[in-house]
Amino acid sequence: MPKAYWISTYRSVSDPAALAEYAKLAGPALQAAGGRFLARGMPAQVYEAGVQQRAVLIEFDSVAQAIAAHDTPEYHAALDALGNGADRDIRIVEGVA
Repeated sequence: MPKAYWISTYRSVSDPAALAEYAKLAGPALQAAGGRFLARGMPAQVYEAGVQQRAVLIEFDSVAQAIAAHDTPEYHAALDALGNGADRDIRIVEGVA
């Protein structure tokens, strides 16, 4: 079964304190659900329509595991803490075998 990758990019952050609270809750919640953080932070370089904002890459053993991680009560508590503090794009992509 191919691995899955959760790709999160931030278009803008309007409330850094809410983002910090989200990160404090989301990291442990996603790790407990099987996620492994591969990269996070500001891009070293952007191209085309890329935005110079935070990006996060998390690996999961499967698409089903990544989706289940998003749907946990623990992750939803993190989303509640974030509220409208950031405009993000989250995608779950199946890895190539």
